[in-house]
Amino acid sequence: MRLTTRTDLAMRVLMFCATRRGRLHRSIDIALACNVSVNHLMQVVPVLHRLGYVVATRGRSGGVELAARPEALRVGEVFRHFEAQLPFNECFSEGGNTCPLTPCCRMRPALAAAVEAFYAALDEVSLADLVADNSGLESLFAQNAADPVPKVCARAQATPGRSAGPRVR
Repeated sequence: MRLTTRTDLAMRVLMFCATRRGRLHRSIDIALACNVSVNHLMQVVPVLHRLGYVVATRGRSGGVELAARPEALRVGEVFRHFEAQLPFNECFSEGGNTCPLTPCCRMRPALAAAVEAFYAALDEVSLADLVADNSGLESLFAQNAADPVPKVCARAQATPGRSAGPRVR
């Protein structure tokens, strides 16, 4: 089984916000700390917001913060929201199943049971379990968030004809 990038990014955002509760975080700061592009992050944050995992406020003074206590958030639930819309295998697809073995296949029920066991195991894990007393995770986030200005911004500032600030005469 392989997780989608969106699920991975969703968990990174949630873990980042859980380690820094009680304040808003800019997308660029989360992207730097989690080593992802802002563009990819901006595809996941609105989904997390719509599902109620984070509060996302747009604008200059906006940002992202965790919407609930980490103890209340179950990893299995997050995975189901991000992974469940994709069928595990072709035979699990309602409209796109062309497998001729489906009517007599005994693999499909075994796979269904395995997938459910996977989610059930993740239901036992809360976001708090992932971040509580995890000084290594906090250090990694702090180290990466403290990086200098992102390369994208640095390039924009170095572009000829652009001003980095007010002109001094």
